[in-house]
Amino acid sequence: MTISQTPFIFLLLLLFAFFTPTHQNVSVSLSKTTLSKSGDSVLIQWSGVDSPSKLDWLGIYSPPSSHHNNFIGYKFLSSSPTWKSGSGSISLPLVNLRSNYSFRIFRWTEDEVDQNHLDQDHNPLPGTAHLLATSDDELTFQSGRGPDQMHLSYTDADDEMRVMFVTSDARERTVRYGPSDDSLDDVAVAHVERYEREHMCDSPANASIGWRDPGFIHGAVMTRLKKGIRYFYKVGSDNGGWSKTHSFVSRNGDSDETTAFMFGDMGTATPYATFYRTQDESISTVKWILRDIEALGDKPAFVSHIGDISYARGYSWLWDQFFSQIEPLASKLPYHVCIGNHEYDWPLQPWKPEWASMYGKDGGGECGVPYSLKFNMPGNSSEPTGTGAPATRNLYYSFDVGSVHFVYISTETNFVQGSKQLKFIKRDLEAVDRRKTPFVVVQGHRPMYTTSNERGDAPLREKMLEHLEPLFVKNNVTLALWGHVHRYERFCQLNNYICGSVGPVHVVIGMAGQDWQPIWEPRPDHLTDPVYPQPERSLYRGGEFGYTRLVATKQKLTLSYVGNHDGKVHDTLEILASGQVVGVNGAGIKAVDSSSGGAGEPGVIGGSGESTFSWFVKGASLVVLGIFVGYVGGYISYARKKDGTGNNWTPVKSEDM
Repeated sequence: MTISQTPFIFLLLLLFAFFTPTHQNVSVSLSKTTLSKSGDSVLIQWSGVDSPSKLDWLGIYSPPSSHHNNFIGYKFLSSSPTWKSGSGSISLPLVNLRSNYSFRIFRWTEDEVDQNHLDQDHNPLPGTAHLLATSDDELTFQSGRGPDQMHLSYTDADDEMRVMFVTSDARERTVRYGPSDDSLDDVAVAHVERYEREHMCDSPANASIGWRDPGFIHGAVMTRLKKGIRYFYKVGSDNGGWSKTHSFVSRNGDSDETTAFMFGDMGTATPYATFYRTQDESISTVKWILRDIEALGDKPAFVSHIGDISYARGYSWLWDQFFSQIEPLASKLPYHVCIGNHEYDWPLQPWKPEWASMYGKDGGGECGVPYSLKFNMPGNSSEPTGTGAPATRNLYYSFDVGSVHFVYISTETNFVQGSKQLKFIKRDLEAVDRRKTPFVVVQGHRPMYTTSNERGDAPLREKMLEHLEPLFVKNNVTLALWGHVHRYERFCQLNNYICGSVGPVHVVIGMAGQDWQPIWEPRPDHLTDPVYPQPERSLYRGGEFGYTRLVATKQKLTLSYVGNHDGKVHDTLEILASGQVVGVNGAGIKAVDSSSGGAGEPGVIGGSGESTFSWFVKGASLVVLGIFVGYVGGYISYARKKDGTGNNWTPVKSEDM
């Protein structure tokens, strides 16, 4: 460069600096830097954004050292009413991920939209090329406040209850419990486990974009519990802090009464958009079950979630979100699960016969590891992963509650002739004492019967009919409950597709939250309309989100389908101890299609099909809803999907179920 060129170069640099937009005045601040508990909210405020764009966005990061592309979620600044002024604020309830949060604002222009970098709804994920500002402070959680994510489960002993929870270190924790909240004199030491990034099988679970430290998972067993008594408990330590005091009602082997809340495919909801669509309807499911729990008083009950638990699919913070969301339920009632495709499936899973094309990448590389360690179900079933990861657990087990024997099975691992699972199912069903438990309910994830237009699982259903159905029929299984299909569908008593008086009643209950809805089998000449009336074996179809409520005595079992939009009963099934189906509401013996979300036959809701329990539910509704609205208001924002992430209903593909 010559001396004469120097002024020219200097002038070019000045002009470039003058005409290049700068964002040195953009600032991001937090209303607080410490949250007292998981689920509390922080107000994020910004100012100084020049020429605001509807594509400007706020990235949420944990840990703060995460690469720009490895956010856990995002919100568009346009979700703030004042965004056009260049200033605004967004309130977010956040769960404790055991590392600090930070927040960054980016400019994203329309010519930078990458149609190859999409979320699950095929919306482009925001770009990170232009950072405008980073929050001056990091957000943390108060130390010494105790563990998170409490959830209960039964053990193999009637006089025990297990409690599990998460902390940020492996130091010793205990559970203190007793019959009143001021006499927690019994103590049990918790064992501790964790899993590592190298235990994951594939991306995103083992990649920087999906992996986050899962913390340490503790489990303690409360023993020598008296029957049907309310116990109080708290978990933690003097050094690490204690949880608040929770309570539950112990199992009562002397009682014939059974109450359970049953569903599949619930997932969780986040207050921000992320790489996968999350399940807003899960909020309503939790809300209505909390109402029902309040109505129970001091009667024992439990929750049954039959697969597709959190829909984390390799994005580990969604497990934290899920457990925080269910804690109001699961800290009160045992929360029981079975494995689904979105907890487990990966291309190299150990059992994948030639016909099993449906076993793909649905687990997001988790290969069942978080599911296996975060829950601890009765029994000791397990299968090796075939990698260095811990074995897959919580596959099949059973227990009695009141007058019902409950069996959980795995549709994702080997269930055919010669398998350990089939031997367990045969042995278990043959050993049932029908004088003690006249009803037998089997639960698994993928359904043996469905009339949805879901063809990918057809080979699996054929194998289930071949290997499982004969055992169900021979041993007089009362009820078979399934998930995976995200609707409610009740069938007749079935044996090899034939309605009759032999075989279990099959009910699909995968409608608790996941909103990728399947379509029913279409008409040949109108592919957008379902076959109607549906096949004779399908007695009732419900297109509404919700859950089922099972209530039984030694004389009768009642299964009610509760809809989320009103919390009322939309369909009811009643079965006598003899196996005779004596009462059905919502559809009777005729096919009724309620896929538009209707309630079935007029007069069903609140009619004679509702049990006495439902009237207690109504009395408790106002109290619990008031409490829960406050909880949800601080926990989740419904506006997250209005930030440009797409909110249109989309029919599901079979691999997304």
